[in-house]
Amino acid sequence: MSWHRFDKASDIVQIGQRVSCEFLGFHTSNGEARLSLKAMQPDPFTVFADSVREGQVLCGRVTKLVPFGAFVELADGVEGLVHLRDLTEVPVETPEEGVRVGGELLVVVLEVDREHRRLALARHQVLSDFW
Repeated sequence: MSWHRFDKASDIVQIGQRVSCEFLGFHTSNGEARLSLKAMQPDPFTVFADSVREGQVLCGRVTKLVPFGAFVELADGVEGLVHLRDLTEVPVETPEEGVRVGGELLVVVLEVDREHRRLALARHQVLSDFW
C-alpha cells in the first residue's frame, strides 16, 4: 500500500476513495484482483540512495529500538539501523542505555545496500570525530 509505515489501511486510503494503482494479478481461486498503490509512488529509498554517500554525516530521529540496535529515520520513509556495537563509545547491552525513541541523532552512513534496501549507520564514529 505504501513505502511509509502505517498502522491501519485507513491511514492510507478511505472507503469510497478513488485511487490509481497497478494491477499485479488475479486469483482465479477466490476471484480477487491484487493491486498496488505502492507501485505508483517513487521509492523513497532509491531517491535517498541516489543522494547520499558512504561516510556522509546526517541527522535523524530514532524511530524504534530493537535488541540489536536502533532504527533511525533519515528521510520520509527511509530508515537505517545503528547496530548496538555502533551506538555508543562504551559498549552497552541494550539500546535504551544509549538512545531513546524520538531522540535526534547524528549518524554516519556506513553502507547503502540497494539490493536489500538497507542502510547501515553508526553513531560512535560521529562522536569520535567531534570529541
